Amino acid sequence: MAKSSASVRRELARDDEAFDVPAAVLCACCGQPDCAGCSAASDEGSGVVAIIPWERPIGGVWSRLWATSKATTLGAETFFATMPDGALPAAMRFALLAETLAILSMIAALLPVVALALPSLTLELARNPAARASALQWLAIGVPGVTVWMVLAHTLHGAALDLGARRQGARPERRRALRFGLYACGWDLMAGPLGALAMLITGGLKGAEQILSASLRVPGKASMALLLGVYALQPDAAERARRAGSIAALALTIASGFVAIALAIAFG
Repeated sequence: MAKSSASVRRELARDDEAFDVPAAVLCACCGQPDCAGCSAASDEGSGVVAIIPWERPIGGVWSRLWATSKATTLGAETFFATMPDGALPAAMRFALLAETLAILSMIAALLPVVALALPSLTLELARNPAARASALQWLAIGVPGVTVWMVLAHTLHGAALDLGARRQGARPERRRALRFGLYACGWDLMAGPLGALAMLITGGLKGAEQILSASLRVPGKASMALLLGVYALQPDAAERARRAGSIAALALTIASGFVAIALAIAFG
């Protein structure tokens, strides 16, 4: 007996449901579903990008921040070559938090050095409440100011790379380029005292040396990964775009630094 059209549709619907497999949440760096996002892609990993560790809805703030910062530095080539598109606010929160912690840890590391190098200033701050208040006021202004400036510098780097890639014939990827710059702030956290200390605790001297060595090479490697992976440029074109983008970003960063210093002097 011939089947009715309604029964055929029901059978087809059941067949579709049988093969409807939900997508797994995979690491943005290695493609593994159970990875914290801190290791580079392996031959076994799928390499499929689903979500950056920082943007996952589960996990503590520090664990997501640390996993993402580590991925941007140790797994930079894979992380930035597969940089997913997404919203900017989450990336901006990551950048501000990473830079703030990097700057605060640098200040904490330099305070004992300054105290030993300038004992008279240290004694003055210890004895004079007005001097302490003035120093704290400068810190309260300076830390957020430097944080914003560093985030701006990284963002300008991403925008400059997008401009360089488009001049080489690539399709515009402005939002991904901005996300590149914002997530690149993880380099500063990993290269700073806090990142080195965390790596020393978790990986010993070898881990600290590894992260410091990677931090020196990561800007160029990450930029090339973005240009080759996201923009699909040929190596020669990617190198030209990287070079032009780096020069433009450096010039804009220096100019913005002079503007910030002028404003600080004017309103100080």
